[in-house]
Amino acid sequence: MTLYKKGKIWYHKKVPRTLVLSAAALVNSFFEFYSLCEFLVVRRYVVAFVIESKICAKNFSTLNFSLFGCGTCKFGRAEFVLISFLRGDFSTMEKKPFVTLEKVREISKTFPTPFHIYDERGIRENARRVKKAFSWNKGFKEYFAVKATPNPFLIDILKQEGCGVDCSSMTELYMADRMGFSAKDMKDGIMFSSNATPAEEFVYAKKLGAIINLDDFTHVEFLEKTAGIPERICCRYNPGGNFTISTTIMDKPGDAKYGMTKEQITEAYRLLKDKGVKEFGIHAFLASNTVTNEYYPTLARELFKLAAELKEKTGANITFINLSGGIGIPYRPDQEGNNIEIIGEGVRKVYEEVLVPAGMGDVAIYTELGRFMMGPYGALVTKALHAKHIYKEYIGCDACAVNLMRPAMYGSYHHITVLGKEKEPCDHKYDITGSLCENNDKFAIDRMLPRIDLGDYLYIHDTGAHGFSMGYNYNGKLRSAELLLREDGEVQMIRRAETIEDYLATFDFCDIFKKQ
Repeated sequence: MTLYKKGKIWYHKKVPRTLVLSAAALVNSFFEFYSLCEFLVVRRYVVAFVIESKICAKNFSTLNFSLFGCGTCKFGRAEFVLISFLRGDFSTMEKKPFVTLEKVREISKTFPTPFHIYDERGIRENARRVKKAFSWNKGFKEYFAVKATPNPFLIDILKQEGCGVDCSSMTELYMADRMGFSAKDMKDGIMFSSNATPAEEFVYAKKLGAIINLDDFTHVEFLEKTAGIPERICCRYNPGGNFTISTTIMDKPGDAKYGMTKEQITEAYRLLKDKGVKEFGIHAFLASNTVTNEYYPTLARELFKLAAELKEKTGANITFINLSGGIGIPYRPDQEGNNIEIIGEGVRKVYEEVLVPAGMGDVAIYTELGRFMMGPYGALVTKALHAKHIYKEYIGCDACAVNLMRPAMYGSYHHITVLGKEKEPCDHKYDITGSLCENNDKFAIDRMLPRIDLGDYLYIHDTGAHGFSMGYNYNGKLRSAELLLREDGEVQMIRRAETIEDYLATFDFCDIFKKQ
């Protein structure tokens, strides 16, 4: 089996669609202990690769190999690396759309692209997994972070599954009230976590019976003057410094604007207790989009120890601890996702180790998951409109950063499937772009994908959280429709696409357009 090399890509003369690709995108995730040069892909299966192994006495510049399923490869001490990748079909390296090309073609007859679409079955099943993972705690409650996906149809699905809502603004509070989450309809339905909070929002939150989560020590006095101190309240904690798991720095709370120091939260508890508060909670958010089962247990240990210390120092009646969000999702196909069952069990062990001996075995655990609850169960579907061939190959779509800001704003990776070409080789390199007058309006840069023809539908994965919600109107672009794939296979519009009239609606106080 003869290979020949052209540039950095290897080709095989006899096997169709066989190529060796640069493994730079995988080196950090799959091959942490190897200096990987190149690897061979045959019809999307890794077959062999050339490595310079740090654990081997010799370097391998060439090697013989067998095709997948047709034999065994012997590469000395590096053998176990290769063989581990020759087993199985690499399903973990794939992301599978929850709609097919045929379904999208059918949908687009009624709802033109671009559109966000969500998977009801996936949302419900995931919500039930979360609830089951923490069922050991009698008071457990998930407060969905509304900011992630502020669509009442989707939030209502989570409400049916027993979730409350985490709100951070007046608008989110108003929507929660209209949906029946306020105290008159649902006990402890709303958690209000905000910062730099206007007085009217505290007043409204207290009126709705929301659990108010104070972000700053000075908010104690501010809340008392504007809305009054409720009998149940929460305070947000910031330990400062770096938040680490083992030796890995996950984030830097010391650089974050949120929360109180240990000294401040201790004094806040004393002050609030003197002002009549009967029940206290602790909240902290120390890292975002973590893809490790250790985040929650590590955070829980820190908060549980703090709770025991605060109880001893202040005599406060701490009835709940809010682990907030931070559990992420695997945006890349080579990432291993979080296991919520393992996470829940990890928190339980720390709970029994720290809180139970402190006489706090009745403390409720709350979470405020957004991305984990909704992210994988939403996608942005867009159509390829143009192909541009200059110094790079560009595919221009009918969606843009207005529909999904994360790649442009953060450089975030979102996997892309060319619907109907899932089994085709990824042998074309593209930048996938929108039409904004901004050069960062790109969903992907130098992405290896199957050949894209005009009219192809691109399925952009994992947009169910912080996708539509971060949309905006630059260049006068209009936000797309949102659709829901029901469990019975029917598709329901859950938000219509914006119109030009919507865009101009805030000028309805005047006749500026009538003068022309």
